Amino acid sequence: MQIPGGRDGRRMLAVTFVDKAGSGLWAATAALYFTYVAGLRTAEIGLLLGVSGAVGIAGPPLGGLLADRVPLRPLLAAVQVLRAVASLTLLITTDLRLLIAVTAVGSLGDRASSVLTKLYATRIAGPDRSRYQAINRTASNLGWAVGGLVAAAALTAGTTAVYRWLLTGDALSFAAIALLTLRCGEPPSPARIVATNGARTGADTAAMAQAHPAPARSPWRDRRYLTYTATEAVLFLDDSVFQIGLALWAVTATTLPHQAIPLLLVLNNVLVVCFQVPFARFGTTVTKARSALVPLAAAYLAGGAALAASATGNRWLAATALTLAATAFTVAEMLHATVSWELSVALAPPTAQGAYLGVHGLAQAAQRSAGPLVVTGAIAVGPLGWLGLGTGLAVMCLAQRRLTRDDDETAMSVPRLTVSEH
Repeated sequence: MQIPGGRDGRRMLAVTFVDKAGSGLWAATAALYFTYVAGLRTAEIGLLLGVSGAVGIAGPPLGGLLADRVPLRPLLAAVQVLRAVASLTLLITTDLRLLIAVTAVGSLGDRASSVLTKLYATRIAGPDRSRYQAINRTASNLGWAVGGLVAAAALTAGTTAVYRWLLTGDALSFAAIALLTLRCGEPPSPARIVATNGARTGADTAAMAQAHPAPARSPWRDRRYLTYTATEAVLFLDDSVFQIGLALWAVTATTLPHQAIPLLLVLNNVLVVCFQVPFARFGTTVTKARSALVPLAAAYLAGGAALAASATGNRWLAATALTLAATAFTVAEMLHATVSWELSVALAPPTAQGAYLGVHGLAQAAQRSAGPLVVTGAIAVGPLGWLGLGTGLAVMCLAQRRLTRDDDETAMSVPRLTVSEH
């Protein structure tokens, strides 16, 4: 398989795989580590995770803003080192205040890293960014699966030493990807090209001004992009559906055996690995990405309806409906990942891609905070709650399609070009 971006593209896929494998080690053991090693109570763990999550929201815009002003490769490597240091520091303290400070720094680096990695991939893949995104998500899912399996096997021992070694493995994964990142080349940066051109005078300045547009305004003043980001925060709810909704609904409202619930998450992982790359064709252009919002709406609606239908006393009907729901929301996840990648880049001025993608990163950060409340609210309402959620997501897809109308209807935020053209 040919990887967009050449050697650097392949190395960044390795970065993604190692990163997610390490994160899989920690995600599977974080609550247990804070309970059995750090000795925290449940309320203290909730406070720690809540504060760190809130601080982490600042990571995407901060990382994106810096990426438009300094070289991306060393910045990304520095963020990975920050994550490694934060993870290792957790091993040397059990003080709640220090743990909160350290996890907050780690969360800040984690969220910033996500945006910076996306920006790097966008710059090296150019017009093939949609296909690269699909391959990258496949590598990400494989990494999560490997990390989760290793953690599950290690946790059979159930000792504090195992928890410490898993956290150490997570930290070492960040150190490894920092080194891998430094072996990559520095991608072209339109923002710095424009800044360099600004030093020219006379005819050179006029010629370069025609070749390269002036720096775009701040994304915080772009009401259209901010509105688009707000719609994205809603459409990212599929993440909370899988992380919280499916399992909790299956346990409380259906007759599905508890041991069958993890199979729904396995189904999600397998489908993403098998079909995310073929789904890339739905995001190769802005027009295709907008068109894909219609089947995305249908997938959300079908997923909500299937979850509502699963609340039946018949075990086989419940199993069938939950399987259909998991499939529908996985299709929605793959479609939205493709559409979101393309539109978030296409709507961002090339001279301020970092700042704009940093703002877009707030959508996923906001969903991580509000998503659990929305999903548990739907569960509390019952079948009608899932029907309402599915309908709301479908309506939001259609609203986003109208918001991102093409040049024939409403001018896009930026000219139709890619970083590779600079």
